[in-house]
Amino acid sequence: MNFERLIFVSGQGATDPATGALAGADVETQTEQCLKNLQAILKAGGSDLQHVLRCGVFLLDMAEFRQMNGVYARMFGEHRPARTTIQAAGLPGEGLRVEIDCIAYVP
Repeated sequence: MNFERLIFVSGQGATDPATGALAGADVETQTEQCLKNLQAILKAGGSDLQHVLRCGVFLLDMAEFRQMNGVYARMFGEHRPARTTIQAAGLPGEGLRVEIDCIAYVP
């Protein structure tokens, strides 16, 4: 959804769009794919990860926060959008360990 210069991206899982399959079984691989999926949607809307204002991160297991956060920090670089991270009782998809949504702006 685009409201003026804002883009609201619904939660993205770790499905690889090229294969339609889950990108991997571990939270690091899945986090990277989630963020790549977000980035593709943002680019299609005229934005990118450096224009993200806020993310919501849903983890299947909060014990994997450190691993997720390492990939998240690498993908965002120096940019640090506001973020909420919660442990979810379940996620939509067999084997899915993380889901990420965001709000960004179009520069």
